[in-house]
Amino acid sequence: MNRNIRIFPDKRELVLATAEKIVDSIPEAIRKRGVCNIALAGGSTPRDLYALLATEPYKNRICWADVSLFWGDERTVSPDDPESNYRMVRQTLLDHIDIPEKNVHRIRGEAEPREAASEYEKLLCRHFNEELPRFDFVLLGLGDDGHTASLFPGTEVIDEYDQLVAAVFVPKFATWRVTLTLPVLNGAREIIFLVSGESKSDMVKRIMGSHKPDKELPATLVIPQSGKTSWMFDAEAASLLDEGV
Repeated sequence: MNRNIRIFPDKRELVLATAEKIVDSIPEAIRKRGVCNIALAGGSTPRDLYALLATEPYKNRICWADVSLFWGDERTVSPDDPESNYRMVRQTLLDHIDIPEKNVHRIRGEAEPREAASEYEKLLCRHFNEELPRFDFVLLGLGDDGHTASLFPGTEVIDEYDQLVAAVFVPKFATWRVTLTLPVLNGAREIIFLVSGESKSDMVKRIMGSHKPDKELPATLVIPQSGKTSWMFDAEAASLLDEGV
């Protein structure tokens, strides 16, 4: 599988490089299509990225009026719940930038999961006005079990190719989530995986050592058909990789 792998000395450098990459790329998307569509991830490393983008000079280098923000997945909680991915983004980024409310498209985690998934799919179809939404960027994390977004090993959602957004029950956490499905993820122009910390090193080695899609490692199923995938690691996450990977 074609992978663009970058390894940074620490989490701070990883976040800085990702911020520069996104800020430098947004104007081109806006120039070509009039808008830059980004799907956001939850997790501690993306959280640090959003907090950085909310500071000067980064936030002033982005024309937020031409950026539309979406979520890759959401927990089935209210938007003010500490577990909410939306709440995390609002506190770290949205409250600190001048972005129109109409450009922020959250998943209604407080709704019945299947209803929330159906609503979000309809929202995507209206916004993109095409059969398969194509994000400019999809930010993703990596779980220590190989999951990404809310595509967990052993769940039916990894075989979902009809729905763009699906509700999924995650036995590991005994709860429901709502997630973008593989057709949407794989329609992106660019996928950016952000992975940091020694606790992820075993899984990083397995993922990078996998040469074909493996349903036991859902992150390996994310292969954009006409886009690219960037894997951004800090040194701890990449510590078990062979040199030259």
